[in-house]
Amino acid sequence: MKVAVLGYGNIGRAAEQAILSAPDMELAGIFHHDEVNGKMVQDRMVDQVDVVLLCTPTREVPQFAELFARYGIPTVDSFDIHGRIYDLREQLSGVCEAHRSLSIISAGWDPGTDSVVRALLMAMAPKGLSYTDFGPGRSMGHTVAAKAVKGVKNALSMTIPLGTGIHRRMVYVELEEGADFKTVEAALLADDYFAHDETHVIPVESVDALNSTAHGVHLTRSGVSGSTHNQRFEFNMEIDNPALTGQVMVSCARAAYRMQQRGEYGCRTMIELRPIDLLPGETETLIKTLV
Repeated sequence: MKVAVLGYGNIGRAAEQAILSAPDMELAGIFHHDEVNGKMVQDRMVDQVDVVLLCTPTREVPQFAELFARYGIPTVDSFDIHGRIYDLREQLSGVCEAHRSLSIISAGWDPGTDSVVRALLMAMAPKGLSYTDFGPGRSMGHTVAAKAVKGVKNALSMTIPLGTGIHRRMVYVELEEGADFKTVEAALLADDYFAHDETHVIPVESVDALNSTAHGVHLTRSGVSGSTHNQRFEFNMEIDNPALTGQVMVSCARAAYRMQQRGEYGCRTMIELRPIDLLPGETETLIKTLV
């Protein structure tokens, strides 16, 4: 399958490497978001690209997903504003169905693979409580949002877990010459990415001296299986954030391709996918190997 990458930041570069490592894919091109419009898609991508990975900032995802859907080209993105995912799904579903296309949204590790883990744990213990604690590590979505604030030259947003799903945001900002820190701080704290968590904004001389792409998650559920209490589950990982996000998107590109080949259209999140569609290889072989 021919997979293209839109955007070439941290996730775009990681996705490129994952495509090049996949046994059933070829890289169909890397495109900058500024060059993409309807004419360009029509002339250079229709009939030449099977799936497009939207490796753009989250807030640019809806417009590009809808654009490609109108030309029947499936997309995969890592949209990460949790409170808006359902609305995006509703927005894209009608467009995708009308143009016989498919969009897999929020296909990273959280939201994404962690969402699948949470669903499986709920299936094992239907009654109970789940907590997802991120980090400590760099949040790509929050970092991009911080960089977009007027007066910010560079930024790093670190997520610090406080337990039971509560987090602190430590945002290090390198200011542009002449920028006022208090103005930058107020704008950043008002952003939807930061407005709901304890957030500290710290001016620094150089963000590069602090930067790291390491991240992680600790997911727990305590609950009831049938009538049996005290069932406890834990899931942990320590990862390079862009590398894992890019890999998950590439795996979902495989699922999108297979689903559209079967005539499935619309907008889906990862918990709606067949796990076997994410993997390369023949179905029978995978069943024999994994079940």
